[in-house]
Amino acid sequence: MALAVTSSSSAAISGSSFSRSTASSELKVPQIGSFRILERGQGQGQSSSLNLSQRKSAVKPINAEPRRNDSIVPSAATVSAPEVHKERIETEDFEKLAKDLENASPLEIMDKALEKFGDDIAIAFSGAEDVALIEYAHLTGRPFRVFSLDTGRLNPETYQFFDTVEKHYGIRIEYMFPDSVEVQALVRSKGLFSFYEDGHQECCRVRKVRPLRRALKGLRAWITGQRKDQSPGTRSEIPVVQVDPVFEGLDGGVGSLVKWNPVANVDGGDVWNFLRAMEIPVNSLHSQGYVSIGCEPCTRPVLPGQHEREGRWWWEDAKAKECGLHKGNIKQEDGQATDAANASGAAAESDIFESSNLVTLSRSGIENLTKLENRKEPWLVVMYAPWCPFCQAMEGSYLELADKLAGSNVKVGKFRADGEHKEFAKSELQLGSFPTILFFPKHSAQPIKYPSEKRDVDSLMAFVNALR
Repeated sequence: MALAVTSSSSAAISGSSFSRSTASSELKVPQIGSFRILERGQGQGQSSSLNLSQRKSAVKPINAEPRRNDSIVPSAATVSAPEVHKERIETEDFEKLAKDLENASPLEIMDKALEKFGDDIAIAFSGAEDVALIEYAHLTGRPFRVFSLDTGRLNPETYQFFDTVEKHYGIRIEYMFPDSVEVQALVRSKGLFSFYEDGHQECCRVRKVRPLRRALKGLRAWITGQRKDQSPGTRSEIPVVQVDPVFEGLDGGVGSLVKWNPVANVDGGDVWNFLRAMEIPVNSLHSQGYVSIGCEPCTRPVLPGQHEREGRWWWEDAKAKECGLHKGNIKQEDGQATDAANASGAAAESDIFESSNLVTLSRSGIENLTKLENRKEPWLVVMYAPWCPFCQAMEGSYLELADKLAGSNVKVGKFRADGEHKEFAKSELQLGSFPTILFFPKHSAQPIKYPSEKRDVDSLMAFVNALR
């Protein structure tokens, strides 16, 4: 079975809940089409297996303007199939396109995305620094559409920012809302803050993932603000364009949706330089220390030495810091390294916290340390996992601390607590999430857990000085 794009000179597309920004008051629709599955035998040499990096397309321009409807009914709910006339077959290889665009600017990538998909693509806007995507779209001079997920739990500042962005660009953001019955059932059965106890995945599934799925069913492509440096554990290999491995588009089925990531290769600092240079409005939460912004109960400012994603779901391990919108970033267990495999110690990782002033403790070493009631000197030990981005973020400050404490009466050590050691660390060493820092006093067997999220050298040194 091969995947094809078909389009016609006459098509009726109605019931769309999405609107779009225009460069002029009179719009002309770019060439767009709809996907359909070609059965085996419709073309010579077609394979029954589907390559997610390629699509076979039958393309003919659509000249008619799609009829708009301002109702909130998702566009996927009412789409009439276009008539198919003369077709020509061509192959779209998005893996090759991603390589071709690897060194392209975000503006060039955005222009290519809007040119290819026209009215069938939209920008996913979270209300954070991804406002840069809207600016890039605006700079192309092409019509564009923007949608956002209103979970019902966003910060007031985010709602105010949505209004500011709409007025600044003269657009209407297309909001998607969670199903009220599902939200009601979740809250009535588990309360308003169940995610603090059993994880955020269920709440995110109801309030974010399912509304996103409905939105994407009305599109053939979407644009995200993902960057490789946002989450080294799950986003380090995202391409600038890909066939979406998780969600389905307008025509349904695997491979029916394309995902564009124009700022994938851009450093977060460069994104902010762009926002300042272009005088683009930003969410006021950024000035309060927020970097990655989500729902109010699950987002907080980050502190010195912390990775930006550590402000999200801080009570959970690093491996859990995806809400499900970009689940495809996590490779499946098919022999490749996966985030889950990292968490269990199954994948080889370069170690961190390497220093001659730092002692590497084995399982027996940390067990012996916990049993000693009269130690010759106190110990400071970090429990870590080398794949954890938050451990990586504090590596510099912890090594500097070890250098400062060299020659003092305090030993500095590390214990890798993922994989087979994780359950032991959780039950015996107060491990909650990575990294966890313990101080073992000189005359007490009970270690003291560092309670703060501040992992800069001065804060860690103050903790040590207060106890030694």
